[in-house]
Formats: sequence, structure tokens, C-alpha cells
Amino acid sequence: MATSSVSKGCFVFKPGAKKRSKAPGVADYFAQGCEGGGGGGANLRFNLCQDLWDTIKADTETLQDELNTQILDGLLQFIRKCCSTFQRNADDWVSRMRASEIPTAALVLGVNVPDHEMTFQSLYDLLQQSVTPHVASVQAKECGALKHLMQRVLERLMGSAVSVDEEDDEGDQRSSPLHQQRVNCSLAALCEWYDNATKQSGGGTPGKKRSSSSKDEGQRQPRPPVVIIFKDFEAFNPRVLQDFILICSRYLERLPLMLVFGIATAPSTIQRLLPHSVSSLLCIELFQSLSCTQHLATVIDKLILTHQFPFKPTGKVLQVLLSIFLYHDFSVRNFIKGLKLALLEHFLSQPLSVLCCGKKKEAAANVERLSREEVEGVRQLPSFRRFVEKQEPQEQVALLTDDAHVKGVCKKLLKGLRKYHKSYFPVLKCLHTLTNSLPKYPLGKQIRELHILCLEGNVWESAEYQSAAQLLRMLAKDELVGALQRCAHILKPVRSKCLGRILIRLGELLIKFENLDNGSGETAAGEEDVASPGISLQKKTDLFQLQKTLLEMKETRRSKKMTQFEILRNEALDFIHGLVRSHLCPPESQPLFEVCYYGSSAVLRRHLNAAPRTSIQTALSNPFHYLQNESLRTEDGAVSNAAPDVCIVYKLHLECGRLINLYDWLEAYATVVSAAEGKDPDSEDYGKVDEFKHARFIQAVSELEFLGFIKSTKQKTDHVSRLTWGGC
Repeated sequence: MATSSVSKGCFVFKPGAKKRSKAPGVADYFAQGCEGGGGGGANLRFNLCQDLWDTIKADTETLQDELNTQILDGLLQFIRKCCSTFQRNADDWVSRMRASEIPTAALVLGVNVPDHEMTFQSLYDLLQQSVTPHVASVQAKECGALKHLMQRVLERLMGSAVSVDEEDDEGDQRSSPLHQQRVNCSLAALCEWYDNATKQSGGGTPGKKRSSSSKDEGQRQPRPPVVIIFKDFEAFNPRVLQDFILICSRYLERLPLMLVFGIATAPSTIQRLLPHSVSSLLCIELFQSLSCTQHLATVIDKLILTHQFPFKPTGKVLQVLLSIFLYHDFSVRNFIKGLKLALLEHFLSQPLSVLCCGKKKEAAANVERLSREEVEGVRQLPSFRRFVEKQEPQEQVALLTDDAHVKGVCKKLLKGLRKYHKSYFPVLKCLHTLTNSLPKYPLGKQIRELHILCLEGNVWESAEYQSAAQLLRMLAKDELVGALQRCAHILKPVRSKCLGRILIRLGELLIKFENLDNGSGETAAGEEDVASPGISLQKKTDLFQLQKTLLEMKETRRSKKMTQFEILRNEALDFIHGLVRSHLCPPESQPLFEVCYYGSSAVLRRHLNAAPRTSIQTALSNPFHYLQNESLRTEDGAVSNAAPDVCIVYKLHLECGRLINLYDWLEAYATVVSAAEGKDPDSEDYGKVDEFKHARFIQAVSELEFLGFIKSTKQKTDHVSRLTWGGC
């Protein structure tokens, strides 16, 4: 297999018959991710993680389809209506004027741009399945000029290569395969192709077999429309859009064109990008999608605020995911990806995540499979330690010595954790229903804010809860009864003995409110008692008499008796307060909560919200952190003469001010490099700048400029300006 030839040549070595080493699977990484998690436990955790994520993914896709149903159905109805208008020849003047305009759907999707791709893909599939096979979708990054836009549209509609000009057509036809016929880039060629396609297939695409139901075939027209989707309308060149729309309007009688504009900001963008002479050629209808915040609230309700999924993020992890959503991209899709990363990290780093199961029987079976090391890991959990400390001495000895007894207790604790989740989320929603309409929203406007408060500690001890309790004691009868009825509606579908008793108690309170008299006579009497001392205030009086009258009014208010409604209102709110104290305890109070909850927010933030500048500064100031070369290990603040040139130049520039003299910088660099070469400091060549050192210095400075640490300045020709301050 070796060759001794030194001449130029090409040597081909065929692979041998030896079996290649098998690449490690994903389950192998689970075995390496945590101590004591190898063997069959790693495969089991991987399978559990995969099954749980498949379920979450299926639910999120179903939820996305349900949210898009309303807007997509309206859009399809609009396209079908315009398609039927194309088919018949209208004689009235208004219809003829409408027929000269291009039907356009302005699809306002919001600023969550990463989520738009799923919506456009669903729209593309629905159009091809039920309306027309002639659909083209374009983006601004591939349509910088008009010829590029025309080329992309024709290629995706016709399914063949399109030449931009005639000179390229002659050369491309010689180099292209015989079966790939190229056509000129013009709408006239598209009209000719469309006429041939509709004649041959009666509205279908030639050469393509499509499976569709009889219902879809009945909805299709003999001359289906040509739909062009502009995914990112704001990013297109306005001049390109204007010219394209003007050209399309000339061919509208021969070609049933329809446009769909994907808008992220506001519908006024159309008037901003298109002048009146162009926008008047469009018959625009607006379609507004659901806001991303409402979409996120629905996703959180389906995936997190439910007992069906055993995996739960802690308050800090949820705050990281929400902060990225609110302050970066407003993308629900990225929020779900972050949740997936937290799920993977939990099953990877926690050996006892093997007990994170949605089914009771599966969790009990996994408890029996626990090895001796995993049982010892259960004993080391902080929540289990607290549980052991509360037991009797004899029970403590059994829990610390008998593995079989620990497994039996784990089954009971997991059952209790499941009951905790089953009652926690309905009571949480009831509390949110009572407080989401209070002034200034002391417990948050969204339920996710209240959920985070409950995860962080005892919510009833917080100042926000005390403020909400005071406001609840001032609710009117209609408001309180309506809130209690909504609470009963929340608790009714949940099958639980505990929640069943709560529901019965709520029903009794509602019956009392219905049978309650208004107590108008008592209230009026009280008002007369309070108002009677005030009558004397209208008469002339001295300061002593005024003070005496005010004191009498104060004492009258104190001695006023509570009405029957106020007594019943306090009774209902005390009942709600008892539910909060009983069922909204933080998860840390539950034994074995670590099995289901993931709390490494720092790991999640490092992966999802990376800080590239910090990493670059760490690499430049301490190259040993990444290169792991012992010769680069130095004390803090020192410059290693064996470090890469860019690291040496970076360290030296930290010692300079706003303006850096390039010659002084070069001399300092040459001195450090000479020490690395082992030259004698007393020699003449020590610190001398030669061509090689000069070239290395220029390259390192260019790299710093590319990274954004310095820039050239016009103040002094032999200086550069520093852009950053401080360093790692």
C-alpha cells in the first residue's frame, strides 16, 4: 500500500474488506452523559426521551394546524372565489374593472419570522391539494433583480430550466441534458406553457400524477389560477416588485394570476413599498393570523400546564425560554426547540429520569429495574433526604439500608407526585381566573407569570398575593359569582376525588350566592348612620365641633356590621385561600421532584443564548482554555510568548488607550516573539523587526479588525482606534 515514487501521479487505494468501526449511537451518549447511568438504563432513558418527544411533537403539530385552520381556510375561500370570477365573463362595468386587477392576499403573520415557514408550507400544500397545482413560492434573497424573480417563478411553475437571456440560452442548451428543455424568461412563455398544460391535463400539471379526492377534483376549475407567494414581502426590492406587478397586469387576460404577500409588520407596508400607480392594479384582501403571544399561551397550556406530560421545567428554566422568546425572536418554534433541548439535557444528565414516565405501570416497572447504584442515587436526592428526616427512626433505618423497601416507597412517592400535578394545574388555573382581571395585575396577566411565582416559592407569602387578596375582597357580587362559575367549569372535566370535593363545595357557595338577598335595607340603614353625622357639617361650627363630628363618623364606620354578601364573600375567598395553600406548594416540597423537573438554567442559557464576544475574549486572553497546551498556561494578566500571534497582539492592545500607535505596537510584539524564539535579550537581534515578523503582525492586526476590536482612523495615519474596553 506504500509508494516510493516522488514524481507527480495519482494513486488509488481501494478500501479493504475490514469492517469499519460502528459509529456511536445516540443512546451511547446517554451512557456517557452521567455517572452511573450506563448499561440498560441509558437505552431505557433514551427510549423514554424519544417517546415523550414524539408525543410532544405530534401534539404541537396538531396545535399548529388548528391555529392555522381559520386563516388558511379564509385564504383558500378567497382564492376559490377569485378563481370562479376568472372563469365567467362579466358584462357589468364594475366587474370588468375588478377583472383588470390582480387578486392579492395580504397575509399578516407577525414578527415571529422563524415560524412563518411552517405556515407557508401548510398553505402551499393546501393550495396544491384542493385549488391549483400551479403554485410558486419565492424569497427576497434569491430575487435580487427582476430577471432573477422571473426566472425563479417560471422555473417553479414550469418545472424546467429557464434562461435569463438569449446568449446564455445557446450555451446552456449545449451543456444541459437532452431531456431538460430550456425556455426564455418571459411571461409570454409562461402563458404559452399554461395554455398547453390546461389543454392537455384539464387543469393539472403535465407529466405529474397527483392523488386527490373526488371532492378536491370537484372544487378545481378547468383553468386553475397561478398563485405566486412572496414569503418575505418587506425584504424585496421595491423596484423589482413594482416592475413585476406591472408586467403581470399586462398578461392578466391570458393568465389567471394571484399574489400572496407574506407581511411581518403591518399592512401599511404595501403602500410604503408600492406607489399608488402600482398598488391600484391590485385587489387586496387582508388576512390576520393569531398573535405569537396567544400562540405561545396555547402551547404552554398544552405542553407545560398539564399533568399528561411528566417532564416539567423549573421556574428558572421557564424564565430563560420566555426571555429568549420575548426579547429575541418571538418564535414559538424556537421556544419548542428550547423545550426539546431541556428534555434531552434532563434525560442525559439525570440517571433517575428513567422514572419520568407518563403511565403508572411503566413507572412501577422501571422502579423495579433500578440497580443498586441508582437506588443509592435516590437516597442522595435532597427531596428524598428531607422526606427521610421526617420519618420515624425505625423507618429511617429501613430507608437507608433496605433497597427493596426504598423501591416500594418510591412507587408511593411517584404516585403522590402524580396526584400533586393532577390537582396543581386546575387550582392554578382557578387562581388565575380570579386574579387576571384585577387592576395592575398583581399576579400577572398571563398564567405563565403566576406559574413561575408558584414554582419559585410559597405564593401565598408573596407581596403580590397579599395585594391580590385585598383586591378580591372588594369584588362585586356579579364579578365574584362569574369567576367562581369559571372555576367550576375548569374543575369539572378533571377526574379526581379531591377535586370532586372542591367542586361540590364551589357548587354550595354558588347556591348560597343565588339565594342571597341583596340586603338593601341593612345597607341603607348603615349608610344613613354614616351620613347622619355629616349633616351637621353643612352648618357653621368651630374647630372643636368639627373634630368631634369626624371622630363620631370614624367610630360609626368601625362599628358598622358586615352584610350577608360580605360574610359570604369572605367565606368564598377563605376557601380559595385554603386551596392555594393546599395545592399550590412549590415542587421542591414534593419528594422525588428531581425525577420530573429540570433546573439547569445556566446550561440552557449557554446553549440557546450564546455570548460570542465573551467566548472570543476568553480564547484571545487565555488560549489554554481551548487549546489545552501546557506551554500556554500562564498567570492572570500575563502574556505567554508561545501563544498565537493574534493572542499576543490582543493582550498588548489591552495596555493601550483609545488610539494605538502601530509602530509601538509592532515593537512590543517583536519583543515578545523574540523571547519566544529564545534569543538573548542583550543581543542586537533581540526585538528587531524583520519582514517575517512584520507580516505576522499585519495578519494578526487584520484578524483583530475582522473580529471588531479595532478599526482604522483618519485622525492619525499610523494609528488605529480601539473599539472595546476591558477583557477576560
